[in-house]
Amino acid sequence: MPEEPRETVLIEETLPGAAMASYVLPRHHSLRFIDEAGGANVSLLLFNRELLNERYNMADTLKAQHTAFLTRGHVLYSDMGRVLCSLTHDTCGWHDTFTGLSDAQSVARYGQRSYETHRNDHVRNGRDMLLIELGKWGLGTRDLVPNVNLFTKVAPDAEGKLGYVVGHSLAGSCVELRAEMNVLIVLSTCPHVLDPAPQWQPKPVRVRLARVAAPGPEDACRRACPENARGFANTERMFLTPLVDRSA
Repeated sequence: MPEEPRETVLIEETLPGAAMASYVLPRHHSLRFIDEAGGANVSLLLFNRELLNERYNMADTLKAQHTAFLTRGHVLYSDMGRVLCSLTHDTCGWHDTFTGLSDAQSVARYGQRSYETHRNDHVRNGRDMLLIELGKWGLGTRDLVPNVNLFTKVAPDAEGKLGYVVGHSLAGSCVELRAEMNVLIVLSTCPHVLDPAPQWQPKPVRVRLARVAAPGPEDACRRACPENARGFANTERMFLTPLVDRSA
């Protein structure tokens, strides 16, 4: 009997820099992000697709796993103690969790670059882009919770001051999220709010959505810490009882 493939790619596309997008990631599907040119940033929010008021919780994600950043083996917790996604692959090693989004004020340093004058090269910011994308799902400002910034490293110096690490993500760096429930992912590829680049140069990101195998009892993310084992158990309880057909 032929061996079942590890994954089946369903969608593959490149998002330009300073773009916005959203994906419905079914349970046991993955979303891989590839930094094509180096220096990219992907600001994302995650929601339970079946219950949109359950969303990614930054504080619980860091506290439960005793970390200040994300990498392979970590999971993204919801505010109900369940696992939205697991980080199953990562060549970058550090993804920012607490420095937030660029806004209109922070990108003003790039000068006046409106759509009327620069078309697709006009300056955009992460906050506005996420709000536009959230609106497509009936969500808004109150749903703009602390986000994840993939490919970005912000680390403290000897005095405890946070600083953006230039050159952290190299061309070809990639990170993969595996959905543990049906997840809505809303994202922006605008540069990070602390990116010191003097010119407006948002970077493209390649995205690949695939069907993957369900995690087993020895899964690295499940076994990373006792809290994660409990988080997986909480998540799997959602799928023990089939939904009742109320159409009859």
